[in-house]
Amino acid sequence: MRFDLDGLDARERYKLLTGTVVPRPIGWISTVDEQGRRNLAPFSYFQIASASPPVLSFSGGSRAGRPKDSVHNALATGGFVAHIADMALMEAMNATSVEAPHEIDEFAYAGLEALPADVVAAPRVALAPVAFECELLHAYEVPEGGNTVVFGRVRVAHVRDDLVQEDGRIDVRALDPLARLSGTLYAALGQIVDLPRPVWQDLPSD
Repeated sequence: MRFDLDGLDARERYKLLTGTVVPRPIGWISTVDEQGRRNLAPFSYFQIASASPPVLSFSGGSRAGRPKDSVHNALATGGFVAHIADMALMEAMNATSVEAPHEIDEFAYAGLEALPADVVAAPRVALAPVAFECELLHAYEVPEGGNTVVFGRVRVAHVRDDLVQEDGRIDVRALDPLARLSGTLYAALGQIVDLPRPVWQDLPSD
């Protein structure tokens, strides 16, 4: 089936893209506003933008012509914390997806303990296995749709001790990250395949 995306309405495009670009990592983004009020929300439009320098990005839309709180706060205060949620935090993560008024503290709403960050104003989720403290690097407003992509340079990473292996790699099985599919569907890690990249010189020649 062929889709002409210019001919689809916004909801149809959303369902097509989020139902096929799967699974997506979830960036659980904490921020504070200009008055210091806390906000916490999950974003599945979340990715590594660069490793050197270390840059993460998340993209959020708008409501009633105003960027979502996470986007507004990150731009206003110059930073955010991006957490990786594990399966044990699934219900709490989902609770923070509520479309609450600006003044609501999602940490309190979801019953989550907050810890102070080291270099940004936003707090971090105490139970999150990974938390990246990010200073605002750049923001790009996508034309037409109202989405803003926020880029943050990672200054500090907090990683639970048991996840770091002797070789420095992260034990992804122990991390047990939560992934977003489409609609109300989420997923855990399934089968993991070790597939080394081929070496050109080792490939058979004709």
